[in-house]
Amino acid sequence: MSSAHPRPQADSPSSTEELGPPRLEDGRELWRITRDSKILDLNSPYSYVLWCRDFADTSVVARGENGVRGFITGFTRPREPETLFVWQVAVGEEWRGRSLASRMLGYLAGTGCRFMEATVTPDNIASDRLFTAFAREQGADLERRPLLGEELFPQDHQAEVLYRIGPLDQQAPIGDS
Repeated sequence: MSSAHPRPQADSPSSTEELGPPRLEDGRELWRITRDSKILDLNSPYSYVLWCRDFADTSVVARGENGVRGFITGFTRPREPETLFVWQVAVGEEWRGRSLASRMLGYLAGTGCRFMEATVTPDNIASDRLFTAFAREQGADLERRPLLGEELFPQDHQAEVLYRIGPLDQQAPIGDS
């Protein structure tokens, strides 16, 4: 990804969220949404604040009248600068079922990455459906392969399967499903 690519504009006029990079003060909301999901691995509040500072260009938040409704944290892979790795996708419970996660992925796809990666545990049906549908909507290939076995983790944690989407069409509209 490169700063030569302009940031996408806010999402479609039919939605009530504005998509954009996270701000430092969003960190506590990212932590809260993650904690309340009871599904995602919860990082320290400090890490979310730093993420908002250091990885704002490769992350997105969805803001509504009452604050952050959802977010995606991501980073550019150091040895693959055209690949955006999606770290966490989270949408507040009251905002689920509105294609918000898909629109946020579309926003990030519009930032200049050619490939998008994420890891998904075998039992995470929602994430499997999200990334599968997103690849289809983008007209991109989706490759799945084992990445991290459960033996690599210090406690009870499932294996992580790598999902690699791309190449992404840089002319495709920003996610609006």
